[in-house]
Amino acid sequence: MQIAPPIDLDAYLARIGLGLIPEADAEGLTAVQRAHRLAIPFENLDIRLGRGISLDPDHVFEKLVHRRRGGYCFEHNQLFLRALTAIGFDARPLLARVWLMADGVPPRTHTLNLVRIDGEPWIADAGFGGSYSPPMRLAEASEAVAPDGAHFRLSLTEDHGWLLERRMETDSWQAQYSFTLDDVASADLEMANHWTATRAETRFTTFSLVSLVLPSGFASLTDRHYTRRNGDQHVEADIESPTAYRLRLNFVFGIVLDEVEVMGLSLYSAE
Repeated sequence: MQIAPPIDLDAYLARIGLGLIPEADAEGLTAVQRAHRLAIPFENLDIRLGRGISLDPDHVFEKLVHRRRGGYCFEHNQLFLRALTAIGFDARPLLARVWLMADGVPPRTHTLNLVRIDGEPWIADAGFGGSYSPPMRLAEASEAVAPDGAHFRLSLTEDHGWLLERRMETDSWQAQYSFTLDDVASADLEMANHWTATRAETRFTTFSLVSLVLPSGFASLTDRHYTRRNGDQHVEADIESPTAYRLRLNFVFGIVLDEVEVMGLSLYSAE
């Protein structure tokens, strides 16, 4: 069984704004995942800057905790898994196929965590770039409602294992991702991370993506386009200059890039 390396739990909890170590129960799992998503942004900017994504545990911790950057699923859920293990949860990684915006059968390019609480399996995901989905007990027809009102459900399919769906405003259900409970080795995560970070003409290698869960909504930057919804408030705008982009990254998402890095994202032509 894969063992998560040790973590500076105090530093992690300070990063996500939790003052006390939670209990290793369903309430504690929900509290940690929620705080993580509210504090640490989802972003792929290092891919767009040609730096690649390292899954070395020390590098991930330094980037997301000490440097206060964000990351994508392989970084987020590795850090989250290490924290859960340090708290006392029985947890391990899973791999998933993301059906959202997929054309055909997608590869396994997402990771989440399987957590056992009092002998029952739960899924917990601190690294999905879409709307916040709470931890869910892994059972047929299990449902959960996020703080922003989004509804999610789980079902067991014949072809692709467990399927997570989100209910849309039309009351139809949209597939988010599917997964099995197969054991996942570090090499599997490395392979999936490499494909996701380097495959040409995919979403992660084509667009600069940044997002953050808000108390009652979601904020995102896709290249220069900014969207923010929080409760009844909804804002959309194109960020017109590198300076404005840097300010939006900093004040909304907590990410600090210098002028050279912002220009390296190739969102603006050099003047």
